[in-house]
Amino acid sequence: MLADRYDLSLSTTSAAARDAYVQGSELALTLYPGAAEAYDRAIEADPGFALAHAGKAQVLMREGKGAAARAALAVAKDMAAGLPEREASHIAFFDLVFAGQTDAAIAALDEHLTAWPRDALVVASAANPNGLLGGSGRIGQKHQIAVLMDRLAPDYGDDFWFLAYHAMALSEDGQLAAARPKIEQSVAANPNNAHGAHGFAHVCYESGEPDTARAFLSPWLATYPRDGFFYGHLSWHLSLCELQAGNWAEASRLYQDAITLERHSGGPQQHMSDGAAFLWRSELAGHPRDAAAWRALYDYANSALPRPGNGLADLHVILAQAVMGDNAALDARARQMEALAQEGRYPSGSYLPVLTRGFAAFERGDFPTAIEALAPVAGESERIGGSRAQHDLIEFTLLKAYLNADRLEEARHLLVARRPGASGVPVTGVAAVR
Repeated sequence: MLADRYDLSLSTTSAAARDAYVQGSELALTLYPGAAEAYDRAIEADPGFALAHAGKAQVLMREGKGAAARAALAVAKDMAAGLPEREASHIAFFDLVFAGQTDAAIAALDEHLTAWPRDALVVASAANPNGLLGGSGRIGQKHQIAVLMDRLAPDYGDDFWFLAYHAMALSEDGQLAAARPKIEQSVAANPNNAHGAHGFAHVCYESGEPDTARAFLSPWLATYPRDGFFYGHLSWHLSLCELQAGNWAEASRLYQDAITLERHSGGPQQHMSDGAAFLWRSELAGHPRDAAAWRALYDYANSALPRPGNGLADLHVILAQAVMGDNAALDARARQMEALAQEGRYPSGSYLPVLTRGFAAFERGDFPTAIEALAPVAGESERIGGSRAQHDLIEFTLLKAYLNADRLEEARHLLVARRPGASGVPVTGVAAVR
């Protein structure tokens, strides 16, 4: 019986199909280009190899090609009858994920990983900050992910990919002392892993070490393919280091080079979140507004993300609508999110509609109303998925609202309550409350 890199048996008798599948899975896990093409080679060698169709579906979904992803998974489902239990469970799990059945998918995840803990593609889909658990809308999901990775660690040993994911989970859970050696071991074992570079950037961010992150990311990106899925996102991480250091020219260069809509290498959600976050955080740091860039993001959101779906992406759609003063679109999106939440189809519930009111008020200069909306939900940002670094945009906006409203004691309290060790706060006026 042929097996994958994690010693899980595969229901193909074709060595060529197995080799292509293993290569595709490796590229998918490390976020290097060519995964979908490798899965296609596996399918060409064995058209009945269901897991190859499922693997391709996962890559297509990550790239924002939802219809094509569902079609590929449907092919895998059609072949599921008679498959070994592990492969049938693998496909059934992704069917629940693609259908947005979050609670059922989480239950299936636990059962699947209890039986087959080394199914890395399932782990990857669940344990990243924007994955199944990260996007579940649950308070405490970051700790839940860390606990899951702790549980799985004995099954992976010193596997470089797992170490990077484990380190990221620990970092997001505030366990920096445990995260540091794991991410260093991972990138030393295999530097050609975008999740390793990503985890390193996050550990540095949470540890308040932007210079270390910058020294690592700049040469690392020089070796990573421009069309690698994380090239744009890791360039965004590097731009945060430059913003914090006050290097506006370099931060702006990174934005133009790799974060704009025309240059970003990720999917639609990453285009929206990285681009809008850079522009908004730049303004909080005192840099001029790029009206044309905001207009482009607003138009892109209308075409690529016309309805609510992913909480983190929706946050940044809201920013673009607020900047453009499109109150009708803001109200419509908030109502859509509320309706989906009432139907149990929007995990973050009413959190984002509240943020909508807060950001709209902030943009029109009504800082007391912005504070009234944002302050009560300041501790709930993990409900939308994403990382702590991404959530800082919300915290920094509330901080700026306090400063602009001359409510300095509340601003000072927000800074004191900030998680210890995290990177600095590039917000103009913050020196007044240090």
